[in-house]
Amino acid sequence: MQTINITAYTEDAAQIEAIKSVLKALKIKFEISKGKPYNPEFVAKINQSRQDYKDGKGTVVSLEELNDLWK
Repeated sequence: MQTINITAYTEDAAQIEAIKSVLKALKIKFEISKGKPYNPEFVAKINQSRQDYKDGKGTVVSLEELNDLWK
């Protein structure tokens, strides 16, 4: 069995039901999730980075220093 992720932006519940009907008619197993839009591990890393910065563990780089990196 192969798994794919599809995001459908529906207008109303009728469209959701139509999508379900099509998948059922094609005998495709599916699950609907209204979960978090971001990977929880990614969110945890971002939050940890923000906390590290607040704790003084970050490094401030000026725009000039950043531009020098590209040269």
